[in-house]
Amino acid sequence: MADLTQLTAAELADRLAAGETTSVDATQAHLDRIAAVDGAVHAYLKIDAEGALAQAEAADAGRAAGTATSPLAGVPIAVKDNIVTRGLETTAGSRILEGWQPPYDAHVVERLRAAGLPILGKTNMDEFAMGSSTETSGFGATNNPWSLDRIPGGSGGGSAAAVAAFEAPLALGTDTGGSVRQPAAVTGTVGVKPTYGGVSRYGAIAMASSLDQIGPAARTVLDAALLHDVIGGHDGRDQTSMAHEWPSFADAAKAGQRADALNGLRVGVPRQLAEGEGFEAGVRERFEEALDVLRERGAEISWIELTTLDYAVAAYYLLMPAEVSSNLARYDSVRYGLRVTPEGANVEQVMSATRAAGLGDEAKRRILLGTYALSSGYYDAYYGSAQKVRTLVQGDFDRAFADVDVLVAPTAPTVAWRLGERVDDPTANYVADITTIPANLAGIPALSLPMGLSEGLPVGFQFMAPAREDARLYQAGAALESSLAERWGSPLYAQAPELKEA
Repeated sequence: MADLTQLTAAELADRLAAGETTSVDATQAHLDRIAAVDGAVHAYLKIDAEGALAQAEAADAGRAAGTATSPLAGVPIAVKDNIVTRGLETTAGSRILEGWQPPYDAHVVERLRAAGLPILGKTNMDEFAMGSSTETSGFGATNNPWSLDRIPGGSGGGSAAAVAAFEAPLALGTDTGGSVRQPAAVTGTVGVKPTYGGVSRYGAIAMASSLDQIGPAARTVLDAALLHDVIGGHDGRDQTSMAHEWPSFADAAKAGQRADALNGLRVGVPRQLAEGEGFEAGVRERFEEALDVLRERGAEISWIELTTLDYAVAAYYLLMPAEVSSNLARYDSVRYGLRVTPEGANVEQVMSATRAAGLGDEAKRRILLGTYALSSGYYDAYYGSAQKVRTLVQGDFDRAFADVDVLVAPTAPTVAWRLGERVDDPTANYVADITTIPANLAGIPALSLPMGLSEGLPVGFQFMAPAREDARLYQAGAALESSLAERWGSPLYAQAPELKEA
């Protein structure tokens, strides 16, 4: 059954539909793979073998009865640990929620269950999604399957690593400033941030509510599109959820396989997101090569200026901590989660002791920054000004999309760095988000796919499209993916090092 873990989600779905294998076999194969390699990778915080196999049996029964509700029925999946799962421990990577079992499912988890996807377990992440390396997790770092001494990105490094290590064919993540896309870039996988409001956030433990977005992690663009079809759509419990008629993203990805899929596509390259200090030479070289492939396929490439992006990172790191300060106030030791009770302490002292013990340094840092930015006398100077910059960034994107169909950039300016290398320099991580943050500020969809190797490590290519044009990303992404795979002789994920054979 080991070969079942090497299949893409689409390939596995085809075998299930043809009766060539069962969901129970596929799920057990992935559980065996987790047992074999996750001690080295640490992609998962919680494995639900019993629940996953029960869901797999139900999926097999549904297929046998002809009542399967999704092409992905029976394909197992991993879920990031800030997406709540009823009765299954959900911690958001924080000791302050250790042991908490949610009484309800997130909207996307409801969709997964209804579609028949067995949930293997919950994946590791930076605490409350605060980080770019999965090193701020309260339960230890995740390692990059391509090089175990390097980070897998963040905050969703666990989901990306699980997919890259063949411990799951699919995973869910959340993206606030690049937390699905950047891990995809450094692990050689595909990650998508949908249009803000295109996937319900109900049941996603909030970090920054106006920026957070749940999205798929996969090994191919088609797999991500198939998962997006399952989780997307309107949800009345989320006030930001769009009541919009979405096309089939899987059909869009399949359309990308046509020879003329990129003919006439107008591609804009923002100089601020592709050049400048901090971009490694190898990343630039792979990016230029990918642009050449787009030209060969008939795309029209132009370089453009988006001047407000010079201020995007600064604006983001005022807006996001401000929302963190508000959202994390609920972890007060009173209602749920950890409670530290020093002898003779009053309620305020219990709350202080609990937050001191249960929250890590990065969470505390962002709470303090956000509280300061929202404080009397500073609100207009900091938070108010940052909101104005956000509006300018959105206007810049609107003007750009009047002239081009998609914008492109490297997903991250560097390859994965070594574990511990930036622990004492958080600002280095903040600046590295320059290429992913703008899409979150603008609320537009963005997709990262592998564009090759630099120093033997994966690097990612990012497409961005106007709001509600997620299908455009899948078509363009699938077209570039297939062309690059032809050049390499195989998909990049098939070139991962020996861990996949362990």
